[in-house]
Amino acid sequence: MNNRTLSEAQRPSAKGGNFIPALCNVAGTLILLSVIASCLPMTIPRFMGYEIYNVVSGSMEPEIPVGSVVYVESVDPVDVQEGDVIAFQSGDSVVVHRALENHSVEGVFVTKGDANEGEDFNDVPYSDLIGRVSRHYPMLGALMELYTSNVGKVYVVCFAACGAMLNMLAGRLRERRKRQNG
Repeated sequence: MNNRTLSEAQRPSAKGGNFIPALCNVAGTLILLSVIASCLPMTIPRFMGYEIYNVVSGSMEPEIPVGSVVYVESVDPVDVQEGDVIAFQSGDSVVVHRALENHSVEGVFVTKGDANEGEDFNDVPYSDLIGRVSRHYPMLGALMELYTSNVGKVYVVCFAACGAMLNMLAGRLRERRKRQNG
């Protein structure tokens, strides 16, 4: 073989030279899109006025299982109907239980967790009401825990950074290929 043939044989084809940058670009874009998509259920509802809570006890099972995320909309206490699922402050915790009775004269709710034997021991004053549960999504609680824990935040940032680096690598490989083909 002469030198010219050898150098052409060693040089990757135009199609083959674009495979790695394309693969890096697709992988990086998919990673970034997955990070963005996984953030949406935790961010968009907040812009629409909902509070978001992670269900950590089984008091509302089977309707609202442990690990669910509930979206709570603000509501006037007198508009809460019997049977509505409400979220309220109880000490340092937020509780999600069903309103059995709404005593508007006294300004309190009688509540009960669906899985509990009896009514809650204390009535819930109107002032502790956060709102009415408008919807819940099973298994999103794990995602919420990921985004709210310090370790989870580090993982998400690292994952997004990997996606961005793959996209940058794809760009550099393309530029290098253009310079080589000059």
